[in-house]
Amino acid sequence: MGERVRAEAAAALGRWIEPEEVYAEGRALRSSVDFKAHRTMSLAPDRPSVLEFLRATNEGRLENLVPLRVGRMLGNPFAFFRGAAGLQAGDLAAGCSTGLHAQLCGDAHAANFGLYGTPEGQIVMDINDFDETLPGPWEWDLKRLVASLVLAGRVGGVSDKGCRDAAEDAVSAYRDTIKHLAELPFLDSWTALGDESTLSKVKADDLLNDFSKAAEKSRKNTSAKFAAKWTAHDGEKWRFVTNPPTFTEATPPTKAAVIASLPSYVDTLRESRTNLIMRYGVSDVAFRVVGTGSVGLRNYLILLHGNGSEALVLQAKEARPSALQPFLDVEPPKHEGKRIVHGARLVQAETDILLGWTTIEGRHFIVRQFRNRKGEIDPTRLKRDDLDDYGRFAGALLARAHTRSLDPRLLAGYFQNGGGDDLDEAFAKYAFDYADQTEADHEELTRLVRSGKLPALVEDR
Repeated sequence: MGERVRAEAAAALGRWIEPEEVYAEGRALRSSVDFKAHRTMSLAPDRPSVLEFLRATNEGRLENLVPLRVGRMLGNPFAFFRGAAGLQAGDLAAGCSTGLHAQLCGDAHAANFGLYGTPEGQIVMDINDFDETLPGPWEWDLKRLVASLVLAGRVGGVSDKGCRDAAEDAVSAYRDTIKHLAELPFLDSWTALGDESTLSKVKADDLLNDFSKAAEKSRKNTSAKFAAKWTAHDGEKWRFVTNPPTFTEATPPTKAAVIASLPSYVDTLRESRTNLIMRYGVSDVAFRVVGTGSVGLRNYLILLHGNGSEALVLQAKEARPSALQPFLDVEPPKHEGKRIVHGARLVQAETDILLGWTTIEGRHFIVRQFRNRKGEIDPTRLKRDDLDDYGRFAGALLARAHTRSLDPRLLAGYFQNGGGDDLDEAFAKYAFDYADQTEADHEELTRLVRSGKLPALVEDR
């Protein structure tokens, strides 16, 4: 939030508005953007071809890893979708918008909801990727979510009826959660968590077993566990044990640059955390390949040692301009890492206490804990009823995230006075149409690889 916005917010403090006035403002938007308007899938008038899109988004990535990125997107249409946030952003910009903006995840597909640990040790689930975060139309995140549910379901062999139920129920849960949060005291709605109790609230009980298994696994997913497997003592200090080509040694100049960037990272932490991080010492730096959308970007692991044999692994991940930036009237940020960190702090109910940003060799980075009791539920492996429940859970989490920056009473007003099923069906119609488009894009990628126009490296998994 900029200084001007903060000053305006401070000046507004004390001006109370009758809730009905806020609801009425939201209801008025229905006259310009009816629920059925969301059915239409629009494509950007200047939409690039798949080849043009990939060539443009591969610029600036490490060339030797570009075939790996293409190979991962080649896996299936859902994998392609995960790496094509910018392609859909252009298409969304060509569609309808109510004009209500929230701080967006920007890439709210079904695999970007994950489990992690709070500082108190509680396991929660929330949006966990903010590389594309920017203020924008709330519809964009929800449409990306429902399209991803259809694609994940198709990859997992779920019927069309099952995919449609998951998409519609995600929107229904989004609406219900917005309505619920709009009626709560502001502090209560602000601090709502995506913990296990949320599953019951959105009637996603079938997912309890998946959540419990993922939570149990995530509790063990720590820096100490990673260090036990991937570090060794060389007689002088602790070092990473690398595993090429996805986990490799950093060159001495890069190691020096990463270590030199840490003081500026520490300056971005909230004050109380500075004393904590300064107790650690740096032992080693390595390069590690990350998820589909970020393959080819610079990503370093930093091994720190603390009290005795205690290990802490930080991740310094390259931060590029948001894929949404060209399609939104938002001033480009001065630091992309700062943009991501501020977006995460605004949207997540609980944020990594060591999340910050820095600059390494002239490039912007975020820095965070590499293993923070993180876990996941793979949406492509969910059966019909579980996918439906997952959709409800994700829809509720997305609604909670949006209400950190968008007054839920405005959206609740837009959703009021019947027709909720029409909205659910409209978004589901969009989801199926966009899933069809994504499958066509994936087929085009397959043809490009087969013809030799795009190199691809397919991993053995």
